[in-house]
Amino acid sequence: MNYREEYNRWLVSDLVDEATKEELRGIAGDEKEIEGRFSKLLDFGTAGLRGIMCAGLFGMNVYTVRYATQGLANLINSSDEPGKSGVTIAHDSRNNSDLFAREAAGVLAANGIHVYFFESLRPTPELSFALRETDSIAGINITASHNPKEYNGYKVYWADGAQLPPEHAAEVAESMKRSDIFDDVKTMDFAKAASDGFITIIGDEIDEKYLSNVLSQSASAESVRAAADFKLIYTPLHGTGYKLVPEVLKRLGAKNIITVPEQMIIDGNFPTVASPNPDNIGTFGLAIDLAKANDANLIIGTDPDGDRCGAVVRNGDEFVMLSGNQIGVLLLDYLIQAKKEAGALAPNAAAVKSVVSTPMANVICDENDVTMIEVLTGFKYIGEKIKEWEANGEHTYLFGFEESNGYLAGTYARDKDAVVASMLLYEMACYYSLKGLTLYEVLQEMYKKYGFFKEEVISIQFEGFDAQDKMAAVMKDLRANPPAEIGYPIEFIRDYASGVVTVVLPACGAAPGDTYPTGLPSANMLFYELTGGSKAVVRPSGTEPKVKLYLMAQGSDAASAGAALDAIRSALTDIVKA
Repeated sequence: MNYREEYNRWLVSDLVDEATKEELRGIAGDEKEIEGRFSKLLDFGTAGLRGIMCAGLFGMNVYTVRYATQGLANLINSSDEPGKSGVTIAHDSRNNSDLFAREAAGVLAANGIHVYFFESLRPTPELSFALRETDSIAGINITASHNPKEYNGYKVYWADGAQLPPEHAAEVAESMKRSDIFDDVKTMDFAKAASDGFITIIGDEIDEKYLSNVLSQSASAESVRAAADFKLIYTPLHGTGYKLVPEVLKRLGAKNIITVPEQMIIDGNFPTVASPNPDNIGTFGLAIDLAKANDANLIIGTDPDGDRCGAVVRNGDEFVMLSGNQIGVLLLDYLIQAKKEAGALAPNAAAVKSVVSTPMANVICDENDVTMIEVLTGFKYIGEKIKEWEANGEHTYLFGFEESNGYLAGTYARDKDAVVASMLLYEMACYYSLKGLTLYEVLQEMYKKYGFFKEEVISIQFEGFDAQDKMAAVMKDLRANPPAEIGYPIEFIRDYASGVVTVVLPACGAAPGDTYPTGLPSANMLFYELTGGSKAVVRPSGTEPKVKLYLMAQGSDAASAGAALDAIRSALTDIVKA
């Protein structure tokens, strides 16, 4: 069936609601739009689904949500996970999130699968925690994280609390390809499913267990009590952090939490920001004004589903945005030092970070006798290490992070958690304030101690429904015509798709052209190791139509690190273009 036939089928189907048909009639004269919406299905991967909310196969709507859920139901009903049954479902504050969550619950119920359904919006990490509390075989969270308001998404988790493993995601995707979006999907009305006993509503009882686990990650709660006058500005950016972040801080002992009132309002249109992304300084305009008015030294923001955390800190009269990498190394070093002082650092402590996150973290771990393990991008890989170490006892998990503002202390969840990150950021700020230091000053001292590192992430946006094809062409060309230098000569090229590292310049007894394994699973990512210790990475985003460029520079001082970053940026942006 071609895209035009599929479009017409939706227009005449008795299974499609009138509002959707009206939307589709509105694009009747736009052939390119029709082709974009109906020529292919929204991709289902390890991150589930994510896309613009619109009618059609390539949009987030009730029909694609039902379709994906039927594929998940087929996987569940063919799986054997001893002692596991049911699915836990949560959703964020986005438009249609509650609707999509209820539709997913109805499909699962129609397939004989019990559902534990959060009574209102909850953070993604709580969903990761909750599905293990309920002994669920899987979990679903309806969210598009920090994307603009037009987007929504469908995250799927497996029994271990981490996002769906690649083999299971492939099974769901294949099940969808083999079936029809209307004829092969079973559905049940949410109210009927609840009355028939297929749905259990959950809420405060899970919150209490979750908050208890978050609070147990505190490394120096006494610092919070001692720094009672320390002021924090907090914003949930209209999202799920509005309830649990202030609550966990109050329970920790915080006395001066000032929230941004306009952004405490739950609103999927995110009216006070261009995009609810806590790694963008523009997102914090209202919070910075509030900080200036109240003489506060720290601002924390969490994204709509409460898994990413951003921070802005005072430097004299100015406020400075911390990068995801800077927050990561601050928290890592703080946890190590605070636990050492308390005699609580495990002798086999280990931290985990993604390969695209700052190498400064490796230096911190090396100098403090903590093992650092690197994994592919995606917090599920950090979750896998937690599971592995719990089983074999090789290491005690200390902390994990990704440069994209994702952090986790503790093993109660298997995904990044902005609630625990917010708590630890505040506690850390109090800890150092008692020593007469701001977080900005602490970071400068860390550079002097561990070395000067500068990082940057650049997103190259690709437009149109064929964006994925354009991105694939970029990666194909880079592999066919590898550059010899990116600001500096390339020593090694790690191609994580082929699993091969290729030697470009002679080093450590290896000759140009020699190869050896990356040692990590397959991923569509090219990693360039440059002379002088700097690095550059090219990776298509798994959730957005972007190719991401990761620049990691280092130098003998701040100026040389900055110069290295400038050189890498200039060269790589000239090589990779939309």
